[in-house]
Amino acid sequence: MRRVLWLALLPIPALAHVMSMSSGDLTVDGVRAHYELRMPLYEVAHIKDPERSIFESIHFSSGLREARLLSKTCITDAPAATYICTADYEFAVPPDYIDVACGYPSITVPNHVHLLRAAMGGKLDQAVFDLTFSRATLRFRPPTPAEIAITETGAGFIRAWAGLVQLVFLAALVLAARSRKELLALAAMFLAGQIASVLLMPRTTFQPAPRFVEAAAALSVAYLAVEILLLPQAGARWVIAAVLGAFHGLYFHLFVQSTNYHAGYVLAGAGLAEAIAIAIFWLVFSRFSRIARALRPVQVSACALLAFGMIWFFLRLRS
Repeated sequence: MRRVLWLALLPIPALAHVMSMSSGDLTVDGVRAHYELRMPLYEVAHIKDPERSIFESIHFSSGLREARLLSKTCITDAPAATYICTADYEFAVPPDYIDVACGYPSITVPNHVHLLRAAMGGKLDQAVFDLTFSRATLRFRPPTPAEIAITETGAGFIRAWAGLVQLVFLAALVLAARSRKELLALAAMFLAGQIASVLLMPRTTFQPAPRFVEAAAALSVAYLAVEILLLPQAGARWVIAAVLGAFHGLYFHLFVQSTNYHAGYVLAGAGLAEAIAIAIFWLVFSRFSRIARALRPVQVSACALLAFGMIWFFLRLRS
């Protein structure tokens, strides 16, 4: 059983990204539209024909009629480590609104987020796409306060559950907790670190590269696993929880910075989602531990967590 666990675990870190984002700009002038995409190079490194895949995964339409792709091109900006694509489209008639379908998570990684900004006749709009929300309508009108609150809180909620790494962080907290009281303390410190990271980063000049954040987060997860295995009675695990929260918060910092969403709404949605996930993990793990105590689930899970962290770290170090 343990061998199966290790074999299943090995390929997972290769797909793990804390931060996977791209941005696009759509400018509409009459029946013509110009689209520009900027995506990190590491997100397209595994795609056999990235130009074809990208333009097969993004579609613009209005009035149930899809815009016609007139031209497209992609180049590699090596100094900026960015893959840049541009395209021109033509609508049948000047659009009042634009329906967008985006499938970038299906060609990059499951937790990929694409931010699309659009301009038409002096009016602005934007949409955020991920594996859960692959379609949106650009109406080019100011959103109401209620729409802003719902959209941005919902975005934070979805981001918290958007990828494997986010769930690994939360599962690590549950695994490290030796009691319900300690779990509450670890969760509180994790959320505090996350909030501090989002609120304080804009006030500094430090802008860490995504690869650095992922490598550091991987080491933090691995260290927590080592402590669970070798120092089962060690105290101050709340410090590691706070560090994990800070690294996790860098992902939300990047998301808030890219979308210009309100940090309070995003953090509120994320905190709610994380609290629910932690409660579910605790319920499942505590029941499994009672049923399968002879299998030493804490030690086995900690070994799996250590392997995940170290493989993830070395993969990010090499990339």
